[in-house]
Amino acid sequence: MHYTTEVLDMHFIQFAEKKVFGDCIKDLERHFWPNDSTVVVSLACGSLSGIASSTATFPLDLVRRRMQLEGAGGRARVYNTGLLGTLRHITRTEGLRGLYRGIMPEYYKVVPSVGIVFMTYETLKMLFARIQSSD
Repeated sequence: MHYTTEVLDMHFIQFAEKKVFGDCIKDLERHFWPNDSTVVVSLACGSLSGIASSTATFPLDLVRRRMQLEGAGGRARVYNTGLLGTLRHITRTEGLRGLYRGIMPEYYKVVPSVGIVFMTYETLKMLFARIQSSD
């Protein structure tokens, strides 16, 4: 289950970067931040894609973590009905907000890391394009 949510998270990040936030850099640079560097804009767009991917995949990650930790430390087993049963149990006992309990530390981790990855990708892409055009 752990591998599945990480793969889904990475695929969502890549989809968001290419489809949703791919033109974000050009549009934001042209309309809102004409004097700011591409580095700052790509960092912002990467951070937004990290927020989007984490928000979409966090409930699955939460279910994985809860199922892994159940029974640890002498706690009673609560989630024995699989993925959908665990999702139902969490929403019944904690409400929809329970599916996003603990998302802020996830944002603290994902926002800078995905922003830096996106910024590095865009910076290297521009650098290699300049090197290729000078040849």
